[in-house]
Amino acid sequence: MRQALIISLMVAGGVVSSGPALAEAPTNAAPMPAEMQQMMKTYTPALRQKVMALSPELKGTIQKLHAGHTRHARETTLRQVMHEILSEYQSIASALATDNAEQAAEAARRLANHRIPKGGLLPYFPLNQVNNNDLAVLPAMNDIVEGSALKLAAAADAGDMPRAASYMSDIMTGCVACHTKFRGTPGISANLMTPLSK
Repeated sequence: MRQALIISLMVAGGVVSSGPALAEAPTNAAPMPAEMQQMMKTYTPALRQKVMALSPELKGTIQKLHAGHTRHARETTLRQVMHEILSEYQSIASALATDNAEQAAEAARRLANHRIPKGGLLPYFPLNQVNNNDLAVLPAMNDIVEGSALKLAAAADAGDMPRAASYMSDIMTGCVACHTKFRGTPGISANLMTPLSK
């Protein structure tokens, strides 16, 4: 329910297109980008098959998301990258609280240019969500998180700390929306019984 609400709000706000922009791949699909071909060599056969079924538009979008980052991990996992992003977010909060514009701007730029994990993003999504519909939200979520971080950095550079601070909730909204869609609640185990009501 919460996931549907967040995505619905993003669609209503014009952040995610509700049209068929990412249709199924045509039979005369363009070749896969070289970087994605390299990453595919490390994927399991099941993931490789799912990635091959993605539309050329979505493959190109994922390639652009990767290319927008100058740091690519050799061994760092997505969970470790998320910890790095959280650390940068906390650094921004500390800087805003102490009127340290330089720290806020630098931490925000590092957050926006976070490391791409080993193998790219695709291996870390649930296999049943590696499809055109579920992954179509990635550009919007990316724009909310990284775009807001860059706006925060620009505001801090201009010395407008109240405006910089206003972007903190936008960054977190994007983080929460992505986690809600792809991760769920961390620590929840399907192997635990629901407690009996009293």
